[in-house]
Amino acid sequence: MINAQKAQIQGGLQAKPKEWAAEPASALKNLDLPVYVLRQGQAVHLSNCGTLVAAGAKGSVELLAQAPALDTSRLGDARFGQRFGATHAYFAGSMANGISSAEMVIALGKAGYLASFGAGGLETQAVLAGLEQIQAALPDGPYAVNLIHSPNEAALESGAVDLFLKRGVKIIEASAYLDLTAQVVRYRVAGLAMEGGRVVAKNQVIAKVSRREVAERFMRPAPERFLGPLVEQGLITAEQASWAAQVPMADAVSVEADSGGHTDNRPLVNLLPSLIALRNEIQAEMNYPEPILIGAGGGIGTPEAVLGALSMGAAYIVTGSVNQACVESGTSDHVRTLLAQAAMADVIMAPASDMFEQGVKLQVLRRGTLFAMRAQKLYEWYSNCANIDEIPSAEREKLEKQIFQKPLEQVWADCVDFFNRRDPAELAKAQANPKKKMALIFRWYLGQSSHWAKAHTPGREMDYQIWTGPAMGAFNDWVRGSSLEVVANRKVVAVAEELLRGAAYLARLRMLEWQGLSFDPALATYRPR
Repeated sequence: MINAQKAQIQGGLQAKPKEWAAEPASALKNLDLPVYVLRQGQAVHLSNCGTLVAAGAKGSVELLAQAPALDTSRLGDARFGQRFGATHAYFAGSMANGISSAEMVIALGKAGYLASFGAGGLETQAVLAGLEQIQAALPDGPYAVNLIHSPNEAALESGAVDLFLKRGVKIIEASAYLDLTAQVVRYRVAGLAMEGGRVVAKNQVIAKVSRREVAERFMRPAPERFLGPLVEQGLITAEQASWAAQVPMADAVSVEADSGGHTDNRPLVNLLPSLIALRNEIQAEMNYPEPILIGAGGGIGTPEAVLGALSMGAAYIVTGSVNQACVESGTSDHVRTLLAQAAMADVIMAPASDMFEQGVKLQVLRRGTLFAMRAQKLYEWYSNCANIDEIPSAEREKLEKQIFQKPLEQVWADCVDFFNRRDPAELAKAQANPKKKMALIFRWYLGQSSHWAKAHTPGREMDYQIWTGPAMGAFNDWVRGSSLEVVANRKVVAVAEELLRGAAYLARLRMLEWQGLSFDPALATYRPR
């Protein structure tokens, strides 16, 4: 099982044969104790016990290699937990429309993990209800709440910040930003205070980005162009505006690689080192008292992926897709079943509802749904027509029958009712601009499709929009044959624990391999308990 021919003799170990592991895997998986690889004659043994002595000491055996105890709380950068009140460098990122549910945030928070409530896309009352539930269960945290960039619905972003400040939300996850906005700046700067002669940011920001230029904006202080107007409006004080130059916009930046939902499909092995280097350059220039932490997300679905990201320098890891398949997620059992069946190739890019007019896409499940194909067809008509009346009548009939399942006039009536409640300004733009009106009609389908999936709406199965990335398929491959293969057993805390335990196990294995050992493939892979 273990090849020790190339191992370097480091010294000796005094250990009793009865302390040697009967099965090598048991000693390797005992992460709370160090592991020693011993040679006695021609036999190689593993032990979690013993006392190091000089080579050749009486009663000793040859010590070929050793690896220290490695509790999962030691993985990543300890400052992540110190900053955000968590016990592990593990962050369950947000999934919009409450898919990252209050129940999910609470379950992880009670176990010491930081998770972000998926407030994006929810109306104010739904966000408030979720916040009240979370704050009642986790009065001292840890928890975060998603603030999503809404370029087409500025009032929604502003209302979210109003609510977060009123409710005392101390950590937000800023996602889908193409640039900074006055609202994310307001949240950050409104929490600045002077304590002990030093500026502290009580409103913490974890920015999720996939582009270097966007990352740099969050790594630098708030721009002056936002601060003056915010002071004039009485939303921040003049002192806070002056203090803003001393702190970056974000405490942590999550590097978003090939993830579910909004993504640029960037390879993590390229993107993460680039943004770590950018952080280092800016830190050398700005000399922040607390350096920005860089995390890694997108593709994190196995212990190998966790260890790979941490080995490249990530301070923490971010999970998403794998959490949606858990019982606490705010989606339907049908969606969880589809996700549990997904392979790595069962994903596809499709137009995004919130940035439809800009041509922005997001990653969704392809298997078991026609959403991506139908959404792309709508975007093609939007791109080629100035208004809804330019669509040929035969094609319009197909759209009404196959995609909308109702007349477009009725869809528009639904849009009017929705935006009268949510953002009347957006409705006014559409009433004055036929192409904008067409965009809202098409966005109705894109927006409803994710709700149909959450609610498991009968008859709409082929239209379900399910955000996920390749990590889902990798996770399914990893858990096959274990208890986590069963959807009912997939709980967010269990998934987090097994991913981290697996990463710690593999980390110790790498340490031993670097000392000249090689292991049977049966030992070189960690399977869920």
